Amino acid sequence: MKTIPLDYLIFDASDDGEGTGTWEAMASVRAADLPAVRAEAQAVLAVAERRAPGPRGPLDDGGAWDADVQQHTDGDWTTVTLTLTGPWAWGEALIEDFCRR
Repeated sequence: MKTIPLDYLIFDASDDGEGTGTWEAMASVRAADLPAVRAEAQAVLAVAERRAPGPRGPLDDGGAWDADVQQHTDGDWTTVTLTLTGPWAWGEALIEDFCRR
């Protein structure tokens, strides 16, 4: 299945040095663009679920990967933050597919 290119979410990655990575993306938009940002976040989560390296849940509790989406509104701007955590190779392949145009 072809993934959609990301127009709003840009991921920064960090590696714990033991094979686990964290990918965080943030987008701050006005109300008119919020549905598009939410759609991007949901698309990433849907693909992450399909390609899951194991059960989703906190890594400390035995999960193979996890995700968190936060939304905060300040005045006319809403910030959406998406964080993924899991095996480095899995996350890098996932994000790479979304970053291809």
